[in-house]
Amino acid sequence: MSVSNTDGAEMEKLLIGLDFGTDSVRSVLVTENGTLLASCVHNYSRWAEGKYCDAVNNQFRQHPLDYLEGMEAVIRGVLEGQDSSRVAGIAVDTTGSTPCAVDRNGTPLAMNEKFAENPNAMFLLWKDHTAVEEAARINESSALSASTDYRMYEGGVYSSEWFWSKILHILRVDPEVRKAAFSWVEHCDWITGELAGRTDPLTMTRSRCAAGHKAMWHTDWNGLPPEEFFRGIDPLLTGVRAGLYTETHTADIPVGTLSPKWAAKLGLSTDVVIGGGGFDSHFGAIGAQIQPYELVKVIGTSTCDILIAPDVPQCVKGICGQVDGSVLPGFVGLEAGQSAFGDVYAWFKRLLGYAGKVSLPELEAEAASIPPGSTGIMALDWFNGRRTPVANQRLTGAILGLNLGSTAPVIYRALTESTAFGARAIVDCFRQGGVPVHSVAAIGGISRKSPFVMQLCADILNLPIKTAAADQTCALGSAIVASVAARVHPDLATAMRKMGAGTDRIYKPNPELVPIYEKLYRRYLDWGKLVEGEIMRHV
Repeated sequence: MSVSNTDGAEMEKLLIGLDFGTDSVRSVLVTENGTLLASCVHNYSRWAEGKYCDAVNNQFRQHPLDYLEGMEAVIRGVLEGQDSSRVAGIAVDTTGSTPCAVDRNGTPLAMNEKFAENPNAMFLLWKDHTAVEEAARINESSALSASTDYRMYEGGVYSSEWFWSKILHILRVDPEVRKAAFSWVEHCDWITGELAGRTDPLTMTRSRCAAGHKAMWHTDWNGLPPEEFFRGIDPLLTGVRAGLYTETHTADIPVGTLSPKWAAKLGLSTDVVIGGGGFDSHFGAIGAQIQPYELVKVIGTSTCDILIAPDVPQCVKGICGQVDGSVLPGFVGLEAGQSAFGDVYAWFKRLLGYAGKVSLPELEAEAASIPPGSTGIMALDWFNGRRTPVANQRLTGAILGLNLGSTAPVIYRALTESTAFGARAIVDCFRQGGVPVHSVAAIGGISRKSPFVMQLCADILNLPIKTAAADQTCALGSAIVASVAARVHPDLATAMRKMGAGTDRIYKPNPELVPIYEKLYRRYLDWGKLVEGEIMRHV
């Protein structure tokens, strides 16, 4: 765990933002005017040991105790030496879709001794792809529907990364969990309900962000799709909808106040307001002070790309959903992303570890000196499947054009170019769907640590990219949400203006390289079609 502190102004209200990521939970303590007083990071202990995961079979599960222990540690960490009586609100973002089976009280089944070591009773992390067959079944059944295609606001294709695919997979493979599960919750809904003492699955506050982007919730059909739709997918889904929800709420609506249990644990008042939960990328966009038609890229192990628009008259094909109020009330939030970005680089680092060379900074420095288009090597970034455009988790990565003279830096450059080409395909997907992309902002670890990758993205997108100044932009976004839920600020626009950290750096496209990368991008698309066709031919 790491903690940092700086002095802040006296008597201002304080807000706590939590960001539950893939490897750790982060928190920030911020004043109502945006002064960062403290930040804290806690790595999940069980996850760090590799428990409950099977990467070869795309299984990635997380124990709820990792979340609870981490939450207590980081909140206590940021409050150390601070006046806790000034804390007005807490809000939380998480990865998603990361659902879990719960009992009648809303307790994750893994908290029961009987299921304590059962991965199927734990949270299925966003990148768990064990539900590929179930996603295929949902898509097949949806396409045959005679009335409404309930995927229409989800980009037209339902992914194995999402809520219903994962639920159906667990129902199929684990009869004991199936029998014990009263309902299912997203991580962002459960953790906020836990803080507020409101975990009853039938009454807990459900996130508009999570429900709209991952569970096919929409006002056009008054909530979730009807029971007969799910029964038509698989009889095992019969009755699951009845244990879920109809209403959802935007994140600025408070869930409640801090429960006596957590107030005692954290040394805080029960008057502290708990804001609505949401996904990390959406709250990160808030922390980055998102503007209409600005694409905010959360760049880490994967990417999540968020854009807001005042109105989107048509359904955009191939993205990960368009939902009223999923980011800011009054705007349509649109999501896209890449299933692997930094994970591609990490894979290559592990691969080279067998030869004793594992330094990515050294590889990056050498790769940066290689002229673009000079090697003939092309890579596809689908190492964890493809999220956008058009989700397809059956796809795999590829490296083309290797010869006996190919070196590690040359291959690394091809891999980084492939991730930037994947980012370009997302921009094109939005534009082809009638949604302009006027500018790009980047947050996340890679945006701050790798000028090489960021400049590469600017050249390939042919757009300037600004990077956010905050180290923990998603957690900052949560703190901003908390300020509105606690009525410290009247709305998110005001809160973003007062609490946002601004821009750190702007990367501008190199005009001489843009046409070179344009040609390489077209080759990437051509190779992608061929490889995808070959993979799907053998499915």
